Amino acid sequence: MGNVDHPKLIGDRTTLAVMIALRTAGLTVLLPFGEHTRYDLAVDQGTRLARVQCKTGRLRKGAVRFKACSTYAHHLNRPTPSRDYAGQVEYFGVHCPDTGAVYLVPIEALEVKFQGALRVTPALNGQRRRVRMAADFEIGSVLVAPPTSDPQELFSR
Repeated sequence: MGNVDHPKLIGDRTTLAVMIALRTAGLTVLLPFGEHTRYDLAVDQGTRLARVQCKTGRLRKGAVRFKACSTYAHHLNRPTPSRDYAGQVEYFGVHCPDTGAVYLVPIEALEVKFQGALRVTPALNGQRRRVRMAADFEIGSVLVAPPTSDPQELFSR
């Protein structure tokens, strides 16, 4: 069994991929100071700022699936096991390492509070109503892969 990356490293790669896609699209990206904000970055839209929460998507059964809430099950004194982002972000920036695609999903496009899904392939049953197609939200493609060797080896060359 190979090494499993720490969730923080996975989140950092996702945030970096979303930032690259937004900058490549010509948008100005702002980073909040500190770790305890409900959003990972903001986008300057000229007349207002839009808050973006970055999430790692996983390709499962023809859809990119991502958590649309924070979970606190690992905290000892948690007020609630999960908390959605309603009123706290305008967008989810989703990077799917399986496809390399980056999506910008308005929070109001999600009808669920716990998991979002973007269809990469059409539903097998032909359903189209209330189906969000990934292509409608894609803003770019970014390959941010985990290291394949010891990063310290870069300094020994």
